[in-house]
Amino acid sequence: MSRLERNWQYAEQYPSETEAQTRARRLSLELGVEPVSRAVAAQLSGLAVVGRARAICEVGTGVGVSGLALLRYVREATLTSIEVEPEHLREARSVFAGAGIPASQLRLIEGNAQHVLPRLNLGAYDLVLLDAEPEHLLEYVEYALTIVRPGGSIVVPNAFARGRVSDPAARDAATQSLRDLLATVSDSPAIAPVLSPAGDGLLTLTRLDA
Repeated sequence: MSRLERNWQYAEQYPSETEAQTRARRLSLELGVEPVSRAVAAQLSGLAVVGRARAICEVGTGVGVSGLALLRYVREATLTSIEVEPEHLREARSVFAGAGIPASQLRLIEGNAQHVLPRLNLGAYDLVLLDAEPEHLLEYVEYALTIVRPGGSIVVPNAFARGRVSDPAARDAATQSLRDLLATVSDSPAIAPVLSPAGDGLLTLTRLDA
């Protein structure tokens, strides 16, 4: 194992999680839903604090692993979370309730993000998480840029597509979609992009002031 690999492994194992996060992560794996890694969850928690997030939007609720991370240190914030699978959303409601998060801080929406995102208020969110299928990510980022405030951030986990993005031989549609997204945001004058090796790659896009 190389030094970089050891460093990555150490960073992945370093973060601690609450009991509620641990239970949610276990439930997620039991249901076959791949949650964000512990390192990514920790970065989400930190971004919410640094950005003083009061309104957070999430695409891809799962069973609440990332939602708990987003609210971990900003418990007064509200979370709007969109999930297409009704079973996952039911489990997430139970997870959030078990973590002591009041329903008044949650807006859980069952539906397709392609239909829900355009209906959200413009410039209303401090932080937007897009944990979604690669084929629609560029479209979702475009919507997210309209609902996140200037200075707010958009976060995209799994940006490496299990290492395929950096592999020239990988040319499947999902991998190419991620490459297109990375190329597009790197050239945009409206975005400050940061690509981290946390988890399977974490892309953070901060909307610059107009």
